[in-house]
Amino acid sequence: MTAFILVSGMFTGTHIWQDTVAHLTAAGAEVHTVALTGLDGPSAVAAPRVDLETHIADVLAVIDSVGVAGDRRIVLVGHDYGIHPAVGAADRRAECIERIVHLDSGLPRDGVPALAAVPDQSLRERLAGADGADGADGADGVLPPPAHEEWPRWGSTAGVPDAALDRLTALAAPQPLGTLLQPLRLTGAVEPVPTTGVLCTGNGTSIELVQMLVRLGDPALRPLTDPRVTFFELPTGHWPMLSCPAELTDVLLRAAAGEGHRLEPVDDTAGPGHLQPFLMDVPDVPRERHGNVDLYLPDAEEPRPAVVFVHGGPVPADARPTPRDWPGLTGYARCVAGDGAVGVLLDHRLHDLGDYERAAADVAAAVELARADPRVDQDRIALWFFSGGGLITADWLDAPPAWLRCLAATYPVLAPLPNWGLSETRLRPARAVANAGDLPVVLTRVGREMPEIAATVEEFLAAAKDCGADVEVIDVPNGHHGFETIDVTDESRTAVRHALRTVLDHAFGGHAR
Repeated sequence: MTAFILVSGMFTGTHIWQDTVAHLTAAGAEVHTVALTGLDGPSAVAAPRVDLETHIADVLAVIDSVGVAGDRRIVLVGHDYGIHPAVGAADRRAECIERIVHLDSGLPRDGVPALAAVPDQSLRERLAGADGADGADGADGVLPPPAHEEWPRWGSTAGVPDAALDRLTALAAPQPLGTLLQPLRLTGAVEPVPTTGVLCTGNGTSIELVQMLVRLGDPALRPLTDPRVTFFELPTGHWPMLSCPAELTDVLLRAAAGEGHRLEPVDDTAGPGHLQPFLMDVPDVPRERHGNVDLYLPDAEEPRPAVVFVHGGPVPADARPTPRDWPGLTGYARCVAGDGAVGVLLDHRLHDLGDYERAAADVAAAVELARADPRVDQDRIALWFFSGGGLITADWLDAPPAWLRCLAATYPVLAPLPNWGLSETRLRPARAVANAGDLPVVLTRVGREMPEIAATVEEFLAAAKDCGADVEVIDVPNGHHGFETIDVTDESRTAVRHALRTVLDHAFGGHAR
């Protein structure tokens, strides 16, 4: 028999599993929920020094009470923050655990506190020092639970019935700060234990998105391609035990049976898709490197317009090659230079979701570097954003300078995804476009975009239509995210040529090339 042990996340207690327990029990499974110290109901009061080790001990107590006698198999399920004490306990009882299920949660790492996985970026910064933020007194303090309207800061509430959200709020308990600030300590014993990730697509994560991140080469994500790791998706928000307990039950039972999607391993011989050749032949033009900025120079004597290309992300800080050497981006820059404009490529510091502000500053600095170059016509600049760099368009849409002749975006992310924790950020292109005036916007949209990203594009286009913004959409019906190196087709080439021609026409503004 399978024995499920369910560990809840921040501010919550065993009550959130009520419906899931009923469904699992009806299916013949044995189910146990873990009452985490200080979190089991609104009357729970965190005792002094409740920390991550306290909650690991809570999980260990349940594991030891269940035991592994006979044919009993333990599947340990951690939701949200709950994955941290779950993995910590599994590391000490690895021989007892059949599988760990990460329910819309992160990847705990040795030496890293659970705070690193808190989605709200501004809150992470405030709590990093644990010096009285939000009324807390260091690691002995607590983080007050969210008010009813604040739950989306902690994950999408899509699909949660109003009554369930009311109950979630009423029973929420303060989170002891020590549980977030104490680093997780792992011996490595848990590494061989099979795992399953259950991704809630309404919260901004999908299997396709994880596969794309793996292809970018982050060493921390390589273990996800191990055949012992499986994945499922649920089309709901961050709280599937409240929004779709029957569907969650089915996924948990299938996970226990070893089912699920397995990621494709990275082919080190062929290389990842983003390092494959550009889909068109490109001219051989001179390149100059200026710090983190490369200039691709046309054969011209007089100052020429410039197109600044802004890569997406987050990209791991140790990724090699860095984005300004990726064939897809260098291909665009070389094409621009071949057509008489200066191509500008930069490496910006979007290495984590909390890095958008400094990445935006890097982009602004690269623009000024280009405009100051005597070979650049400082009054004729175009900006071209890709993928996750799309959020940075908000700065330029909100107050476009007179010298910005065009803004382009290719398979962009145009709103923070729900689990990015950027609810308070100013980087919201759908809001900023109302101030774009007559700035031409060229948007390349791929037909096989990840749904969570496609939704941000549609939100932007709806806002642009409402305010009458000048947006031209170039569609690539059969294109994927990053199509320039993975969809080498005539359709893709036509779209790239169209985008290049349109952007350069705006940049030159009727002047001869």
